Amino acid sequence: MRGVLRHWSNRLALIVIAVLVIAAIIGAFLQRSSAIQTDIVRMANTPPSLAHPLGTDQYSRDLLTRILSGATVSLSVALLSVVLSMTLGTAYGLVAGYFGGRIDGFMMRLLDGFLSIPRVLLLIAVLALWSPVPISGLILMIGVTGWFGVSRLVRAETLAARRLDYVEAARALGTSDVRILWRHLLPNVAAPVIVSATLAIGNVISLEAGLSYLGIGAHEPQASWGSIFFEGVAYFAGNWWVVFFPGVAIVVTVLAFNVLGDALRDVLDPRQLHEAAAHEPLSSGATPLSSRATPLSSGATPLSSRAKREI
Repeated sequence: MRGVLRHWSNRLALIVIAVLVIAAIIGAFLQRSSAIQTDIVRMANTPPSLAHPLGTDQYSRDLLTRILSGATVSLSVALLSVVLSMTLGTAYGLVAGYFGGRIDGFMMRLLDGFLSIPRVLLLIAVLALWSPVPISGLILMIGVTGWFGVSRLVRAETLAARRLDYVEAARALGTSDVRILWRHLLPNVAAPVIVSATLAIGNVISLEAGLSYLGIGAHEPQASWGSIFFEGVAYFAGNWWVVFFPGVAIVVTVLAFNVLGDALRDVLDPRQLHEAAAHEPLSSGATPLSSRATPLSSGATPLSSRAKREI
């Protein structure tokens, strides 16, 4: 953890993510409160003020409340879909890499077929036919189409880890394949999966915002940042705040998760650890061997002089 907090940008990213989590929790309560009720006649498209720090939209809804509620939807969709995709990709890669041979060949050719289909076009086609899309359906579709890359990564790590001595010893002792996968191989692939998951959260938030902008993502009453942005585009000319603040929320969130993912990659990558250990200087308490050694000439008496004294 100290490695993650070493740089100021990583600390700032963690602070931003903590604020986003708090905002999502507050937004979950605001969705059930009267704070989202509208007054269309008097408060439509008012600029930022003390009463409404981020202004109001075309339906007189407080934009700050809308963004807090949108944080709940956007982060929930991103986290749950990433958990689903990482679970599927890890399981697929572990099985392919551990068993190898024809099973690995068949699974990788099947994966190549999945990768040949553009993800965005597939999502647009399916979600356009499945309209209106519930939040659960959106999470399912994004998660099911997002595990292909991580499965290749896990397969490569499993191919290297299955030849380790303790894995061979566990297999020789008759340990079941399921136990070897769960207890011995899964911990070896956990680090790159965590890094991939962190980076994937930012990508999913961008993807969901793009789908919502096209009108096939989250819809009212559970609007996300992307749908809030989409609704404000038509009024952007005279009401810049209805687009600016949701866009800033998306950009800052994606940037924070990308910075955190890069920091975790630097900390959890074994090659980075080995390079840091190789360049780390000796501790202050360690004394070089040359300073501890006593030269022979100062500590030893020549044999001829000692023999003369004894005589």
